[in-house]
Amino acid sequence: MLDRIRIVMIETSHPGNIGAAARAMKTMGLSDLRLVSPKEFPCAEATARASGAAEILENAQVCGSVDEALADAELVIGTSARQRRIPWPSVTARQLAEKVAGEDSVKVAILFGREDRGLTNEELQRCHLHVSIPANSEYGVLNVASAVQLIAYELRMAIVGDEIERPDARSRRHTMVLPELVWDEPPASSDDVERLLEHLQRVSIRAGFLNPDNPAQVVTRLRRLFMRARPDKMEVSILRGVLSGVEKTFDKADD
Repeated sequence: MLDRIRIVMIETSHPGNIGAAARAMKTMGLSDLRLVSPKEFPCAEATARASGAAEILENAQVCGSVDEALADAELVIGTSARQRRIPWPSVTARQLAEKVAGEDSVKVAILFGREDRGLTNEELQRCHLHVSIPANSEYGVLNVASAVQLIAYELRMAIVGDEIERPDARSRRHTMVLPELVWDEPPASSDDVERLLEHLQRVSIRAGFLNPDNPAQVVTRLRRLFMRARPDKMEVSILRGVLSGVEKTFDKADD
């Protein structure tokens, strides 16, 4: 159940944070760590901070791009301390864990940004959901490895919390789990949705609807629409077929 969840750390500047995140993952039963262009890795300091979780570092995938790190992910979540200009669907860490527990066959990627500035707007727009951790308003800065620990804990409690042994039935923990999602088609991957959005933008420009020199907020809002809808593979295929049909009509008109 936990193997389908990957932790993605983007451009981490301090190797100690990578090691601490690996240790946090190990203690909560997560194992899939992907590092996008880390400043320094592998590194002795990362191994020292991992403290018994060296195998997670040894198996970590170092990726050259966010696209590579998100390959085949079906639910992408970005960590963010604040809302951007265009609001995005957002949840708390606990709400996120309950949602992931309720979709027990979906491949999940959780993005953690740079220590000094987090995730970029473009990276956050690649996400279906944003997750935030309420903190002290006077000092709301949470270390990236601490954020990994907190979210990993919530995921473990929601997914395998009821497997914890208790002295007696009175102290047994009850976990609220959303109903399992039953669907006739698998969810579209991150790559599928990106290709659809590129296709839609290309056709919109050709139709004269979208000005390529001044797309304003239209492209971002279209992206938010599809991220919120989370289409399945068949739905994406149908939409791409419609767009291809429109392109053929344009081609005939040009002839």
